[in-house]
Amino acid sequence: MQSHDTTMTAAIDTAAPTRRRVFSGMQPSGDKHLGNYIGAIKPWVATQADKENFFCIVDLHSLTVGQDPDELRARTRALAAIFLASGIDPDRSTLFIQSHVSAHAECCWLFNCVTPLGWLEKMTQYKDKALRQESVLTGLLDYPVLMAADILLYDAHEVPVGEDQKQHIELARNIAGRFNHLYGDTFVVPEPRIPKVGARIMGLDDPTAKMSTSTAVRGHAIRVLDDPKEIEWAFKRAKTDSGNEIRFSDDPEKAGVTNLLSIYEVITGRSREAIEQEFASARGYGDLKLRVAEVVIEELRPVRERYEQLMRDPGELDRLLARGAAQARAVAMPKLRTIKERMGLVLEE
Repeated sequence: MQSHDTTMTAAIDTAAPTRRRVFSGMQPSGDKHLGNYIGAIKPWVATQADKENFFCIVDLHSLTVGQDPDELRARTRALAAIFLASGIDPDRSTLFIQSHVSAHAECCWLFNCVTPLGWLEKMTQYKDKALRQESVLTGLLDYPVLMAADILLYDAHEVPVGEDQKQHIELARNIAGRFNHLYGDTFVVPEPRIPKVGARIMGLDDPTAKMSTSTAVRGHAIRVLDDPKEIEWAFKRAKTDSGNEIRFSDDPEKAGVTNLLSIYEVITGRSREAIEQEFASARGYGDLKLRVAEVVIEELRPVRERYEQLMRDPGELDRLLARGAAQARAVAMPKLRTIKERMGLVLEE
């Protein structure tokens, strides 16, 4: 793809967004599962009507661990197709690949120059991951600074994240505050938005562990692109307990049932009270598992069908991604110019 850095010559855009801006990102690593769909993608789709959304496939973040180049390219395109198939509308939202907008990487370096090392060394995810690696890459330490650049370039008011990413948003807030203090009011200070429902979908085989595609055990996760037979197979074998009461509960013994009910809650949009009444006459957990499988299959069926259509037409997928990248650059590059000017760099005319 040709470089579009010539947009750096555009005038600085100081106009505030007319709607609340949201920045959301997801790495193209691993097969996307039901937890990703329920906890992130489905809520993203729902916000398109009333908020200005930037949805980013953060491929640069994926490079903090080793990647097979061909596999990374394939997964990046596949994730774009999943987003579009799930209802991300390029006429209402900006969908783009992170590495297609060079401002992200450049802004990361500028932020490195105002971010104390101690802030990064305190990051819980960095410390946890570093303990599991013989050699720690600089990118792993710097990951949160790049994430701050992702967010602050777009003056995002909100960033939907899971609880495990909240500390990274706090760092972005700190970087924004420090930059504003050093160089004058430049950035919106973003707020984390943690979903109350569906934020943590647990593994079907182990309801005490968050659903993850890094777990290779069949039946642990439902993948967005799984066929109906595989989905039904996995739900039939979902771990529950030795009782028969179908209700939401904080009791660890009922974690499997609560996980199934939580999935049903998000997919159907029904209240917990209505769901418990619906299953009051169910004939045990078998009925619960079958009904949850049915609603999940029907929810994901059009996604899988639309995904297959998009993957058969790579030209259309590329066109939509190029369009999104151009829209993102139109916001990010003027903001980058403002950052550079305020830090005292000589701007290219």
